Amino acid sequence: MPRPDGGSMVKHFMGFRDLGPEGALSVLRRAKAMKESRFRGHSLEGKIAVLLFEKASTRTRVSFEVAVRQLGGSTIFMTPQESQLGRSEPLRDTVRVLSRYVDCLIVRTFGQEKLDELAAYGSLPVVNALTDQGHPCQVMADVLTMYERNADLKSLRVAWVGDGNNMANSWIEAAMMFGFELCLAVPEGFDPDRNLLAAAREGSRVSLVRDPRQAVAGAHYVNTDVWASMGREGEQQAREWAFAGYHVDDALMALAAPGALFMHCLPAHRGEEVAEAVIEGAASVVWDEAENRLHAQKAILEWIFT
Repeated sequence: MPRPDGGSMVKHFMGFRDLGPEGALSVLRRAKAMKESRFRGHSLEGKIAVLLFEKASTRTRVSFEVAVRQLGGSTIFMTPQESQLGRSEPLRDTVRVLSRYVDCLIVRTFGQEKLDELAAYGSLPVVNALTDQGHPCQVMADVLTMYERNADLKSLRVAWVGDGNNMANSWIEAAMMFGFELCLAVPEGFDPDRNLLAAAREGSRVSLVRDPRQAVAGAHYVNTDVWASMGREGEQQAREWAFAGYHVDDALMALAAPGALFMHCLPAHRGEEVAEAVIEGAASVVWDEAENRLHAQKAILEWIFT
């Protein structure tokens, strides 16, 4: 979008659609190269990124702070408790002021509409570090984890088992960009975003089923997440009942393709969505996914500022 001060176009990363298929593949390749070379750069030299977090975080905060610094920039971490946001200052006021101080906003929040408002009223890049609608930085890292092992992403089948949450939505977007097959097994009443799913079904190999065994059959990657995402802890008991058949254990993994790998964005609830033997087993690549947050986010930030 154009800057109100007449400057150059501002690049946002709200999701994979901001990159497009060619851009997404370019960022993915760059992330892989950065990892392989232990890249340090200067694309953010002299720039300051504000990490505006309304949700708690370990991996997201640390990986972004390190990413910005390895690209030559610096960070300021803000929460509502430490700013006027906690006293109900309108977002549009906050972002118009921050646009005059800093160079980028990295935001971890609840409603997607908050990111939209920040982008609409600010004149600086906004990065989606998680909303209730999507978690594209995590899924870019997950796709990087697959790409490291097989550059032909279109040959892969990915299974999603569990909640049709923000992670599921971003996996759908990724399937649309990269062309791999995605089958989501989600209990009724917990489906992903219906408009996104409808768009994906037109020209992409994305499907929704109720039976986890059907989704996992022949999959090269089996992916899941907690049953009650952050902010939904009050629904834990009801969700335990609804997701009782969506537990990734050795028996379910045995239905996947030979050599299939297990993925999880973390934190994981062992004994709920995944068995201890699976997440700690030889098929688990969850630690690679966690590391790849750093490399994927460096590539995204470099794309924004070049």
